[in-house]
Amino acid sequence: MPRDLLFGLMGGLGLFLFGMRLMSEGLRKVAGTRLRHILQLLTKTPLMGVLLGAAVTGVIQSSSATTVMVVGIVNAGLIPLKQAISIVMGANIGTTVTAWWVAGFLSAFKISYYALPAIGLGFALNVLGKTRKTKFGGQVLLGLGMLLLGLSIMKDPFSSLKGSEAVKDFIGRFSKDPLLGVLAGSLVTIMLQSSSATIAIVQVMMLNGLIGFEAAIPLILGDNIGTTITAQLAAIGAGIPARRTAMSHTMFNVIGVAYLLPLVWLGWYARAIRFIVPMDNPLFLIAGAHTVFNVFNTLIFLPLTGLLARISVKLVPGKPGEVEVTPRYLEKHLLDTPPLALDQARKEIIRMTELAREAVNDAMKGFLSGDLKSLNRVAPKEEAIDNLQSEITQYLVELSQKNLSREESQELPVLLHSVNDIERVGDHAENLMELAQRKLEGKLPFSEQALGEIKAMFREIDNMMGEVMEAFEKGDAQLAKRALKREDRLNQLQIEFRQHHIQRLNEGSCKVLSGIVFLDFVNNLEKIGDHLTNVAQAVMGSLRWERVSV
Repeated sequence: MPRDLLFGLMGGLGLFLFGMRLMSEGLRKVAGTRLRHILQLLTKTPLMGVLLGAAVTGVIQSSSATTVMVVGIVNAGLIPLKQAISIVMGANIGTTVTAWWVAGFLSAFKISYYALPAIGLGFALNVLGKTRKTKFGGQVLLGLGMLLLGLSIMKDPFSSLKGSEAVKDFIGRFSKDPLLGVLAGSLVTIMLQSSSATIAIVQVMMLNGLIGFEAAIPLILGDNIGTTITAQLAAIGAGIPARRTAMSHTMFNVIGVAYLLPLVWLGWYARAIRFIVPMDNPLFLIAGAHTVFNVFNTLIFLPLTGLLARISVKLVPGKPGEVEVTPRYLEKHLLDTPPLALDQARKEIIRMTELAREAVNDAMKGFLSGDLKSLNRVAPKEEAIDNLQSEITQYLVELSQKNLSREESQELPVLLHSVNDIERVGDHAENLMELAQRKLEGKLPFSEQALGEIKAMFREIDNMMGEVMEAFEKGDAQLAKRALKREDRLNQLQIEFRQHHIQRLNEGSCKVLSGIVFLDFVNNLEKIGDHLTNVAQAVMGSLRWERVSV
């Protein structure tokens, strides 16, 4: 009997989770990229964020998928932490939809009877469908059928345990010790990586009379804590905003369970659910308990999203040297005062240039010394540079729609072109990082002469970047002229070093693969000089602004 239960639970749960995954992926594909665009909308109020999160999760049937998407979007700097928290709150509500339709299927149908034709029809549509929409619709139906079949397989082994005194004694502990129930629900959900699966298991156990409603409630509460592990896993290795989003999700559910647990202990919560869901069917009572907790918890925290965000910032402080991908200076309320808005845009461009300079330095350090930590810092900085380019461009486009003076109108395209050139410097820094990785992975040897030439070219680039940044910040034409002279020097060095490279090849003192990396490295450094020249020329030609103190 234990073997039948174990195999039935393993197989049924596997089909349930696989079916849920298939159905979720199919729904996301049917919707295309619209789901991600919906999450990226700037929700004006926390309530709108909750509604969006609930709607998206209700469609894709996975709060984990929604929270992971939100973590990714926050990590890219597309929405602020406060907005992300409201969407995650909505995701908690949206995931309760699964419990309701599982209850409906288990109560109204012989689910195994309908599961098999759904699998057959879904497979046929997915394989034979002529359009993407038909194929993905078939995938949704196939996933639904497998999910229902999994529920049916889980249901049968549990029915054999109705008369087991050992099982009754074990389950009875949940009624006496709600903390144990919360812990069990959390651990099961963490292992399964699906809150819907845990709720479905509890519903099947109740359907077979193995557990009472009062004992099921702590399991449901623990399920809400366990489901936060997915966002925490998604945030591993991500930026600060992503980790703060995951932390706020955990706090939101843990605090909610903590203040509700005394009511569960006293039996008040179970009585409240029986009053709100006036049905004798225990399946709908479980769905109701799951929904009421998440809706009530969201109503409590909705006005406190700002406080939750601040606490998350305290709990997940930034590490020294960690990249901040979101803008610091682009204040929207300054758009109606163009001189101040332009000054803020310049500050953000200077910060963007500093990141580009750091990325080039990190790539260079990794190339010369084999420092992997330095190389690993390049990609996050390049990602931040890309995001800043997008944010600054959008800010300047919005500013262009305001009432600008002639000088301000002339300055806007110059700033836009400078932003694009700096972004290209970031791209070349990433190219340098990849060349450094190729050198390290291939253990490519470089002569002292070749390394010395690369160092000489890098010194010119680094000095040029410093002069361009200072010229841009101060509007100093003389500094810009000095930077332009370095471009001539860089071009001369590139030609000279290529000739030296050919000579080393002829002498046999340089390997072919090492030579390819050397030439690519030198060419990327020269290209960086070209883009810095464009910025310096912008300072020379058009940046004649009056400095504004903020």
